[in-house]
Amino acid sequence: MKLLTEDATLVCAHELGLVGIVPTQSFVTVNGRRLLVETNPEQRPIVGCPNAGPAIKPCTSTLAVKHGYSSWIRIGGKRVCLDSVTGLTDGTPPGTVLYKVRQPGQYFVEER
Repeated sequence: MKLLTEDATLVCAHELGLVGIVPTQSFVTVNGRRLLVETNPEQRPIVGCPNAGPAIKPCTSTLAVKHGYSSWIRIGGKRVCLDSVTGLTDGTPPGTVLYKVRQPGQYFVEER
């Protein structure tokens, strides 16, 4: 599993909705880019989701991560984000639309 950096691309299941990521730690970098840690992918805005229409709400925000935090690696006590990060969005139908990692932002460092 690759570790995520601030250059990672996360999208909603509709593929066009991009998640706005803001890293919260500056201690550890890969190639000069900050690694993402626990809660960085949560409660983040999603822009560009095409899932819209009457009684259909597009994905506009990420919810809690369901899977994808490292069990082994922590920075400042927070688990590092892996390229398996996934969770629900606030899109419709509720409780069914996931967000996921399209690209981890780096290909050098991984957890084994």
